[in-house]
Amino acid sequence: MTKLLDRIQATNDIRKLHPEELPPLAEEIRQLILDVVLRTGGHLGSNLGVIELTLALHHTFDLKQDVIVWDGSYQTYTHKILTGRKDKFPTLRQFGGMCGFGWKPESDTDPFNFGHVGTGLAAAFGIAMADQKMGRRRKVVGIVGDGTLTSGAVFEALNNIGASNVPLLMILNDNGFSIAKTVGALSTYFNELRSAPLYGEFKKELHKILEKLPLGQPVEHMIDAARRGIMQALFPNLFTALGLQYYGPIDGHDIKGLLHILQNVKNQEKPVILHVITQKGKGHPDAKKDPFAMHKPVTLVKTKIQEDKLEPAVCNVSPAVPKGKSYTSAFAEIMIDLAKKDNRIVAITAAMPDGTGVLDIAKVFPDRCYDVGISEQCAISFAAGLAQGGMRPFVAIYSSFAQRAYDMIYQEMCLNHLPVTLVVDRAGIAGEDGPTHHGNFDIAYSRTLPNIVCMAPKDEAELREMLMLCLTLNQPSILRLPREMVPDTSGYKLQKAPFALGKGEILAPGKDGVLLAYGVMVAKALAAREMLLKEGLNIGVANARFAKPVDADLAERLTLEYPWVLTLEDHASMGGFGSAVLEALSYRNAETHKVKIHAIPDRFCQHADRSELLKFLHLDAEGIADVCRMIQAGGQSLPKLDPVLRKGFLYEV
Repeated sequence: MTKLLDRIQATNDIRKLHPEELPPLAEEIRQLILDVVLRTGGHLGSNLGVIELTLALHHTFDLKQDVIVWDGSYQTYTHKILTGRKDKFPTLRQFGGMCGFGWKPESDTDPFNFGHVGTGLAAAFGIAMADQKMGRRRKVVGIVGDGTLTSGAVFEALNNIGASNVPLLMILNDNGFSIAKTVGALSTYFNELRSAPLYGEFKKELHKILEKLPLGQPVEHMIDAARRGIMQALFPNLFTALGLQYYGPIDGHDIKGLLHILQNVKNQEKPVILHVITQKGKGHPDAKKDPFAMHKPVTLVKTKIQEDKLEPAVCNVSPAVPKGKSYTSAFAEIMIDLAKKDNRIVAITAAMPDGTGVLDIAKVFPDRCYDVGISEQCAISFAAGLAQGGMRPFVAIYSSFAQRAYDMIYQEMCLNHLPVTLVVDRAGIAGEDGPTHHGNFDIAYSRTLPNIVCMAPKDEAELREMLMLCLTLNQPSILRLPREMVPDTSGYKLQKAPFALGKGEILAPGKDGVLLAYGVMVAKALAAREMLLKEGLNIGVANARFAKPVDADLAERLTLEYPWVLTLEDHASMGGFGSAVLEALSYRNAETHKVKIHAIPDRFCQHADRSELLKFLHLDAEGIADVCRMIQAGGQSLPKLDPVLRKGFLYEV
């Protein structure tokens, strides 16, 4: 580590540096981020793009007092390095290590645990308003991206901020991308703001004129104020129309210019928006050559050359492809096949075309795929309109992001009884992005709504059956897909039952107990059964297929034929699949005391690799086998079991 970074040990240490030292510090931080993220994974491009902006903010403001609210907070790596977390930075996104998002337990300089975008300005507005009411004198800064402005929540905040006269500084970090390229009319609008030659030339000419006025020695801030006043009168924009003082666009990588403008605006007693142009991935050789790759989080795979190390699946690297196929890829392939036969099919996503498989579908059917930007609410309502018009829309959104559109799922989909299929990707444990991205609640937030069908496939063949079923339903449905490879169940000798709405199946009979598994947990249950068979325990396995309508006949049959039933799900224990089973059995006065729920406990799970977290939660095959051994032993904890399990990871009724 070089000399300048050695001088950054705690919050505000950067303020001891001379402004001339900030550009070389930026390059040191850029190299540190590259070194760490290419080993741990993470949001590389967004963080490389805001280094200079972050340095300027930290040099201008007192972070022991002032507040910076990063909307989404995935671009806070430099902020973390500057606030006493430099030495822990190599543990980024690792189990027990540093979170990849703003995280209050890590530092008082992180005001919120944010992982989703769109809410930051309203939160910053709340802090600024509270300061005004409490008589506190500090500066509040809210930072949003141009992609975030496709989220309606931002405009709700701007509507209130513009009318408030609260001294809030908002910074628009404009790089033309969110995760995918910024879409819609706003993208065109920002292009015009960035590039309008008349606007730029007018600024230059006005500056020359004002400098010649008889003011004595040029007074820079007076010139700037006059220039801005005339320009805002002649060139009004979206922000000035909302009552905000607008500055920009300015170069977000010019630290000297940033320091100058921040000093000018920091003490203004009204809402100000500073428009900053940055390049995502700045400093990386592929930032311009392969821009789309630079705007995705870095994901890692094991290589053949170094099996003990992790290499990034970004840039020009051609990593080894993991064995098998992801559920997301399988979904895209099946949808393409079905769309060739059914012209009613359309696919919709909300700024995640690549992560949900919609990008692959769009390569074949570009006129039948829609990216509505960071606006999940719009995606669902738009799909409802398409369904009302006779189309068959499939909305692919991450499980944790779909939560943002709950009212639309309730009203537009379910209350209107429309055949919209919501495909929730990243359902269950999502991995290193942590609690803001784990999809642990989609069963609970969907199955309580009338008219909806909730399902999860055990393998690719069943995924096809479910997607085909969605095309026949005259009601809304939700289909959950995990962040995992599609399992190969062909090696097991399984019984098969016809696929039908609301009907599960017994895959493998047993006598000592039975596992009633939902979706991705079926393959893990089968693997656990094989382990236990070698020990003389004969555990049956049943595939639920549906959480709503749950197969009450199957559940009751299992309670009659087996001494105990263990439900398995990659979902929170409260309100999930196991709860649905117990509710169905209680209506029948069945033997609910035989049913135990094994699921994600009623708490937020930290960030770590999916397989690592499933192991920790005893939701991998070995962990499930351990739970079965414990139940078979009369409920007594076995020495082998992790203490966490004994503290409530197994919920009994």
